[in-house]
Amino acid sequence: MAEKFFEYKGRPLVRSGNTIYYGDMNDAYVVCLTIKNAEEYKDITHAGDITIQLLATDESLSPKERIVKKSEKKGLFTALDLGATWLERQLKKDA
Repeated sequence: MAEKFFEYKGRPLVRSGNTIYYGDMNDAYVVCLTIKNAEEYKDITHAGDITIQLLATDESLSPKERIVKKSEKKGLFTALDLGATWLERQLKKDA
């Protein structure tokens, strides 16, 4: 049976520790979100600063060559929304 992942805008979200991958690894690009720190608000811990990278999934490229775009944002939603926009535009551009 195939695994079911959380999704955002129809694409899978997979988290490992402080790293979240957004997109299908079978596509040409995915977004990598790295949570750099967390902030407390009352009883809730939420992501603070996040590094966003649009990455090519081509394994023949070096790790540096895979990075297409990079930015930093504050808050998970802002970072994920920007990453989703980058991913959608890049996938359409290369289609």
